[in-house]
Amino acid sequence: MNHSTSGQGKGAIELRQVTKRYNNECVVDAVSTTIAPGEFFSLLGPSGSGKTTTLMMIAGFAEVDHGQILVDGTDIVEVPPQRRGFGMVFQNYAIFPHLNVFDNVAFPLRARKVPKDQIKERVSKALELVRLERFVDRFSRQLSGGQQQRVAIARAIVFQPSIVLMDEPLGALDQNLRYQMQVEIKDIQQRLGMTVVYVTHDQEEAMNMSDRIAIMNSGKIEQVGRPAEIYENPATKFIARFLGEANLIEGTIEEVSGDVAVLRTAGGLALSARLTEPVERGARANLFVRPERVAIASEVGIATDPAVNCANGRVVQTSFLGNILRHSIEIGPDILVTVDVQNASAGLLRTAQENVVLSWPVADGVILQR
Repeated sequence: MNHSTSGQGKGAIELRQVTKRYNNECVVDAVSTTIAPGEFFSLLGPSGSGKTTTLMMIAGFAEVDHGQILVDGTDIVEVPPQRRGFGMVFQNYAIFPHLNVFDNVAFPLRARKVPKDQIKERVSKALELVRLERFVDRFSRQLSGGQQQRVAIARAIVFQPSIVLMDEPLGALDQNLRYQMQVEIKDIQQRLGMTVVYVTHDQEEAMNMSDRIAIMNSGKIEQVGRPAEIYENPATKFIARFLGEANLIEGTIEEVSGDVAVLRTAGGLALSARLTEPVERGARANLFVRPERVAIASEVGIATDPAVNCANGRVVQTSFLGNILRHSIEIGPDILVTVDVQNASAGLLRTAQENVVLSWPVADGVILQR
């Protein structure tokens, strides 16, 4: 089961205007995107955003009301799920309680009438990949949640599919085990070169594992991109808030110069940020900046570097979050800015009501209109 077994450049997926309605509700609304062979592609979004329904349409378990799903250039909308040849990992593992580990993993091979000697060899290799070779004779009740999840993964990859679909597969695991499994799934995916479409509502999980992420909201894809790209340059306020902590400062665009705009708040504060799309003077907008990009200092007056935003503020609240010290700073009427500081040494946590100066590079902020 070496890198070349899973597909040799196969596993390209294209969704064209894929739509799903339940009664009068449009749960997936004309979704279009492409997934490259061998890519780890995540559908990320809150509950009810349409991500699982999209995955189920790719799998063939939900009917497509409109649109096309192409795999390696062929429309598979009319192909029944069992003939699509995809590996599938569900959140609840769906392993058979009456079969031991070996027989669970061998099940897809027997269904495909693979010769007996090949079954033994392939199951052994799959169990080796998920580090369960010592557990062949155990039944699901004798396995931990993490081990059951490994069985489900081994069963999904044992017949060497070019595409594996995963629906919140780590949702039932505790935090430490989840991280370990993320690393293992990503490692298996890279070694086998298979395409993975992965559904999750966990932002960190998506950022840790994915080559690209599609963020879904109300049945539509709002943005597709590499994790760092979306994190640094969210297209909308929803994405800014959904993917990590975000500061959104409201105001009016006062000036536009090249790819930088000046936003003036209701309290009269002028702040600058990058533009990722054109904006009109006088338009209402938000300045977005991540909490870890904002520096906090004792009040020493305002610097005048045009490449840096500065604002006087007052500490409203402080929180100790272990590795991070989080401060809520008021910099104007109804304007609270969250500032995260690494807990690198004791004594960095500010006290409430303390006067401070906040600063952040203009390049670290983005103007968002939507």
